[in-house]
Amino acid sequence: MSAAADLPETLLGRVVVLDLNAPYVIVGTLRGGDHRYLILQDADVHDLRDTTSTRELYVLDARRHGVSTNRREVYVRRDEIVSLSALDDVVM
Repeated sequence: MSAAADLPETLLGRVVVLDLNAPYVIVGTLRGGDHRYLILQDADVHDLRDTTSTRELYVLDARRHGVSTNRREVYVRRDEIVSLSALDDVVM
């Protein structure tokens, strides 16, 4: 991907879920990015090693109760992202 133009326009400004190769899931507002990073604001960077909850249950809780923000802004390496979806698209 070459630049912010490669981002899905339908997701810009929306709350998204990023599943990563590492045991992390990130939920936050997609603000932009470049060829290396996606930029999220008001994000929850969640280390799954710190909980007994599964990735799926954690994302469902974020959908039900909202994002528990712990980062004002976060840059996420694109090569670490397994999937990207709108939080609104998470089926309850």
